[in-house]
Amino acid sequence: MIYMDNAATTLHKPPQVAKAIVQALNSIGNAGRGATEASLGASRVIYDTREKLCRLFGGESPNRIVFTANSTESLNIAIKGILNPGDHVITTVLEHNSVLRPLYECRERGIELTILGCDGKGNISCENIESAVKENTRAIVCTHGSNLTGNMIDISAVGAIAEKHHVLFVVDASQTAGVFPVDVQKMKIDILCFTGHKSLRGPQGTGGMYVRTGVGVRPLLSGGSGVDTYNIHHPKEMPTALEAGTLNGHGIAGLNAALSYLEEIGMDSVRAQELSLMRMFYEGICGIPGVKVYGDFETRQRCPIVSFNIGDYDSSEVSDELFSVYGIATRPGAHCAPLMHKALGTKDQGAVRFSFSHYNTEEEVQTAIEAVRKLAED
Repeated sequence: MIYMDNAATTLHKPPQVAKAIVQALNSIGNAGRGATEASLGASRVIYDTREKLCRLFGGESPNRIVFTANSTESLNIAIKGILNPGDHVITTVLEHNSVLRPLYECRERGIELTILGCDGKGNISCENIESAVKENTRAIVCTHGSNLTGNMIDISAVGAIAEKHHVLFVVDASQTAGVFPVDVQKMKIDILCFTGHKSLRGPQGTGGMYVRTGVGVRPLLSGGSGVDTYNIHHPKEMPTALEAGTLNGHGIAGLNAALSYLEEIGMDSVRAQELSLMRMFYEGICGIPGVKVYGDFETRQRCPIVSFNIGDYDSSEVSDELFSVYGIATRPGAHCAPLMHKALGTKDQGAVRFSFSHYNTEEEVQTAIEAVRKLAED
């Protein structure tokens, strides 16, 4: 199988990730729940992973890194934990449902929501973001990179707007964490939400968020914390305040190994390779009659994603044919990005998405180009 669905999850992980998970399954206990070597071992792995994530994202302190199951959980905690009835929040049509659905729920609770449109190539205007800020604007919530088009938002520019107008800035880095540099302090990001199972190359069920010092977030959950047991309220100290219950220590151990791997090979090297493969594929298919590619490819600053359709064929039919005939795994359909599909005019057809990893090869890309060419000719 040629796996090109890395925007959904990276299938091929560094071998040390699986090794770390197996080792953790047989050695670590429950962090913060005792003074045995098993419990202390879990605490060490978890804290070391916080340190690596803090270093990766340019955070203030490892204690500002909170572990969750994925970006969806992180975004729900962030969005529902900072907004109150009467607040105004700004977002975009580029967003995944993990942003949109919590915001729709908030709107039902009396929160005012502005969703900004895009141009024909799927780009968002920073000027439109600033123009949307009002007196009661509480937050700007946006993705760093679209999971459908691969287009990226200039989060440094948006962060400057948020700081200028004293509003919170929440960023969904699901598609960029591990590929593109993110510095939360330089980019003025108040809350960064990320997942471990995509370009961080960790296991599923791992993810987290960075919360800037001074930003208060209401916990989504309360319960066991391993400390302050007799307090009727959940502890307010970070990161415990947002981490009720037992953490996924085994998965975090795998994420730790993935982060070590990323530090070793270098994110710049990973990004260069993935973008080179993406560009090769794009240039190979964009001139094929009947193929329509979505997104802005004039800029080099974009996620390693290429989404397209062939004529009027349903995207699921094309994706099924790619897999059953050519052994190429892709993602068709709506990609949990409904507003982006409406903007592109692909609501009914969906789109076939190729998304690349540094584990892919040029030979695989050439095979994929020829497969698309043959399907377009049929």
